[in-house]
Amino acid sequence: MTGVPALGAILTAIVTPFDDRLEVDEQAFVDLMHHLAAHGSDGFVVAGTTGEAATLGDDEHLRLIELAVAERPEGTTIIAGTGSNDTRHAVEMTRRATELGVDAVLSVTPYYNRPNRRGIVRHFEEIAKATDRPIVLYNIPSRTATDMPNDLLGQLAEIDGIDYVKQANAANLAPVDGLRIYAGNDDMLADVLDLGEPGGICVASHIIGDEMRRMVDDPERRREIDDALQDIYRALAVTTNPIPVKAALNLLGHRVGSLRLPLVEADEQETDAIRHALERHGLLSGAQA
Repeated sequence: MTGVPALGAILTAIVTPFDDRLEVDEQAFVDLMHHLAAHGSDGFVVAGTTGEAATLGDDEHLRLIELAVAERPEGTTIIAGTGSNDTRHAVEMTRRATELGVDAVLSVTPYYNRPNRRGIVRHFEEIAKATDRPIVLYNIPSRTATDMPNDLLGQLAEIDGIDYVKQANAANLAPVDGLRIYAGNDDMLADVLDLGEPGGICVASHIIGDEMRRMVDDPERRREIDDALQDIYRALAVTTNPIPVKAALNLLGHRVGSLRLPLVEADEQETDAIRHALERHGLLSGAQA
């Protein structure tokens, strides 16, 4: 989309670290942000799906956004997850995140109540009134049970402030007039970059960020790099996100802790699959494992 600057190419949907009491570990969050920025990340989606937003209270959610803005590594962008299936709640969270100084907001299709097309349009019209920051739509029918087809995305792009879409439905992957596209799944990143779009909102960048960055910077080797990362992508999809990425980060020595119910830690079989993928990729030696 001409005239709209990208928020970065590799945006990591950052996990929310918890301590032993399952309280937010703020220092671990800041440490992880700085580690990721040093390894390929241009910015962060804070309190999104990977950040376990569904089990964060509003005060925790907003504090995490405030912390990210205050402690951001130099040159990185902060995109706040502010979506909800309650329009009033999404509007309020968007307004408050804007006041905290985020660079953009990520707003998911309303889930569970499954609004029709007119309801989706009205939902995002109200959200757009609550912020002067760019809005990234999030289309992920596997979680919301509602798909936003490309003609609807084009209609939403006519709303002032709606500039991007995080597209997690590979069947819909095509240019949309008025929107720039971010890959919503790691295995879509190469395809999105080949379309000339800015990049991805990624999970695997927690552990292979430098290589995902090279996919942006070295297009001639993009497919070769992507092929080499497939086993990592598969390992991080062995069960529900963010269970696998938290397991991987803990194996690699990052202090991210466990998960809040109803999510549970990776079991032995899942952990073994993740560990073996890390070992095959040279990230974790047999001795460390």
